[in-house]
Amino acid sequence: MRLGILGGGQLARMLALAAAPLGVRARVYDPSPDACAGDVCELATGPYEDHARLREFADDLDAITYEFENVPTNAVDQLAALVPVRPGAQSLRLSQDRAFEKQALTEAGFEVAPWRQVETKGELDDAIAAVGVPAILKTRRGGYDGKGQAIIADREDTAHAWAAIKGRPAILESLVSFQRELSLISVRTSDGSGACYPLVENEHRKGILRVTIAPALGVDTDLQRQAEVMAGRLMSSLGHIGVLTIEFFEVQGRLVANEFAPRVHNSGHWTIDGATTCQFENHVRAVLGMPLGKTKVRSPTIMLNCVGAMPDKSIVLNDPSAKLHDYRKPARPERKVGHVNLVGINPVLAHESAQRLGIDLG
Repeated sequence: MRLGILGGGQLARMLALAAAPLGVRARVYDPSPDACAGDVCELATGPYEDHARLREFADDLDAITYEFENVPTNAVDQLAALVPVRPGAQSLRLSQDRAFEKQALTEAGFEVAPWRQVETKGELDDAIAAVGVPAILKTRRGGYDGKGQAIIADREDTAHAWAAIKGRPAILESLVSFQRELSLISVRTSDGSGACYPLVENEHRKGILRVTIAPALGVDTDLQRQAEVMAGRLMSSLGHIGVLTIEFFEVQGRLVANEFAPRVHNSGHWTIDGATTCQFENHVRAVLGMPLGKTKVRSPTIMLNCVGAMPDKSIVLNDPSAKLHDYRKPARPERKVGHVNLVGINPVLAHESAQRLGIDLG
């Protein structure tokens, strides 16, 4: 079987690596000839607007998926006329627009923070009156890892925040006072069956994920079940096929949904070494119509993101608990260039372990 992947970054790279043992050959499409997924599978290059090149890419593929949610939907629509594209355009369209995303989460039964749409500076003033401060202003489209956002601590910050997002259509969202950040990786097949991994705890710095602890400590079965039921409801409403990730704030024992990603996710990288079947393999299985693998935790795992530069490999490789994942991306500030999974390590030692391995957590 042959799987096409739109986008050639590290998520596509790990999808291709997970596909190979299943007898699936991956082909990625990316505008850059240096896309890191090209190290491990066939790479087709071209703009997403080049319809002729996209048709060549789709030739002989059994299905197409995507590794990030900012793929132009017109490219997806064109490809869907030739080959099944999964998860599908609906999941993509909603996740590309934060207002539509909030509406979808609400309709699925999730609690979300108070928010308002903002199109003009005047509407921002009205939104602040409705939502209050502190709040966060986020562009409706584009932006990731904390980009396209501005904090409004008090009303005097309004003009600065509006200028920071360049006056683009946005949402204003109340800042949530939370105990911790959690996320749920779920997966659904075309026949409606699904599975979920346990809730995990995440730590961010400047909007970039730095640490994931899997499974999250102290999560009771009711909270896990609540997250799974609503995730299933959301995927069903979208007709979603493949992995979907939901990020939450935990607030006094409740889950407040922040956003969802219709794809494999950074907070699921621990599954490569810590779960019976990793998120990447289960995504490949789902989009190609294969039975899902078990999502059981094999061992508690800490995922440490390598941001900006890789640590000294000899130190990491000499640690018996450490599993190194180098994306072979050039070092650059605030760029995810790899991650390390620490298997069987006490979660309270996450920061101590990162220091020992030379991984800067920001």
